Amino acid sequence: MGLRINDIAPNFTANSTEGEITLHDWIGDGYAILFSHPKDFTPVCTTEFGAVAQLAPEFEKRNTKVMGVSVDSVEDHRKWKRDIEAFAGTPANFPIIDDTSLAVAKAFDMLPADAYLPDGRTPAHSATVRTVFIIGPDKKVRLTMTYPMSVGRNFAEILRALDAVQATDGVPVATPANWVPGQDVIVALSLNDDQAREKFGNLDIKLPYLRFAQPK
Repeated sequence: MGLRINDIAPNFTANSTEGEITLHDWIGDGYAILFSHPKDFTPVCTTEFGAVAQLAPEFEKRNTKVMGVSVDSVEDHRKWKRDIEAFAGTPANFPIIDDTSLAVAKAFDMLPADAYLPDGRTPAHSATVRTVFIIGPDKKVRLTMTYPMSVGRNFAEILRALDAVQATDGVPVATPANWVPGQDVIVALSLNDDQAREKFGNLDIKLPYLRFAQPK
């Protein structure tokens, strides 16, 4: 069975560009984004790491740490960081995990268990290591996204998804299609109209089961 929403994210201890990290301790009481890559020094991944570096202030405002996972060594990661920073025009001040063993990729169900080839491995051998996990302070997986090799991730959408996760965390609301912060949210059906008005004020009732309100 693969890793599912609301599963506890597998804990691990691994070397990284920021030293040894144990995932759950590193997350602490905030949120975390784990995003994975099939190989260092690859073109799409370089643009993605650059995008994350440029968004560092946005993640910090949201009390969210970001960690990259790539299937190469810390030594290679440090060399690759120079390329990333040159491309992005900003420091890449987030850890990149050494996953040469694919232990993290396997724990998070990012590729088949028999995909590891110890010698001469190419990006194609670990192509499925192209996943994003948003993890909550309770260490549960809140959201996952998986991309093919040819499609660069939209980190503006990942940031928007993080906003939606945080806006609905522990609150009886959901976000509609294309929601962005500041827009109305959908009131959960666990509240009747009177309860919803008491909690949120005025309701915009489109359908008996589709009620919008301003978030609190």
